[in-house]
Amino acid sequence: MRFIIEGGWMFMVPLVVLLGVVIVLFFLGLKNNTEKNSKLIKSISLFSFVFGVLGFVIGMLAALGAIANTNNSIPPQILAGGLKVGLIAPTFGLMIFLLGRLLDIILLWKRED
Repeated sequence: MRFIIEGGWMFMVPLVVLLGVVIVLFFLGLKNNTEKNSKLIKSISLFSFVFGVLGFVIGMLAALGAIANTNNSIPPQILAGGLKVGLIAPTFGLMIFLLGRLLDIILLWKRED
């Protein structure tokens, strides 16, 4: 769970909540497999990915602004560490997106028409 703190609570906590919502919707879909559950899983998982990318863009804008205002050169190790931390939120959002799609495929497979 250290990655949640490293990724920034402002974006990681909502992503964890969205992950929980996707999982709850999947289990609700197992009981009552409707098109609404499927669409909600798709929409929330896509929103999670885009929200993670938004966190990356905002973080990079702030970091690039700080780099532009410094008079010293930035060591590559610090720059690489910052990029690594910045990519945590979009990576987690992408994992939620892929999990949501997988769960949607399972619901579609189990749906009886």
